Amino acid sequence: MSAPAIRRASLTDLPALAELFDAYRQFYAQAPDLPRAHAFLAERLTKHEAILFLAENADGAALGFCQLYPSWCSVLAGPIYVLYDLYVGKDARQHGVGRALLEAAAAHARAEGVARLDLSTAKTNLPAQALYASQGWQRDDIFYTYHLDITP
Repeated sequence: MSAPAIRRASLTDLPALAELFDAYRQFYAQAPDLPRAHAFLAERLTKHEAILFLAENADGAALGFCQLYPSWCSVLAGPIYVLYDLYVGKDARQHGVGRALLEAAAAHARAEGVARLDLSTAKTNLPAQALYASQGWQRDDIFYTYHLDITP
């Protein structure tokens, strides 16, 4: 497989993005729901609430994506991005797609003057952890992450 082409995604990419996003959600034990995946991404793109990058092969087939959410860091008193979603299709794994998406996200953050990129991943997702470490990401050993479910 040749190096993937990475570009910023737009609304015209929704069919391919929704397929990948639905597979990503299934990876995290969610039921398949392509209409929900499509609607969620359409809203993020339409409202400019997220930045999505799409990886494609030479034929234009979608291989993977990453999604950044703009946020703020009070301590740094500046903008950050949360890399909330990174997914590479099963057949495209181990071919540099994830690495290329991470590099595109970092390059975009630098160009926008963002202070930092944050992400979290499952403790059991060892391949992703190895990729992040190889790209210079530092695991936080100081802070714990908590969440509070609001919806029943």
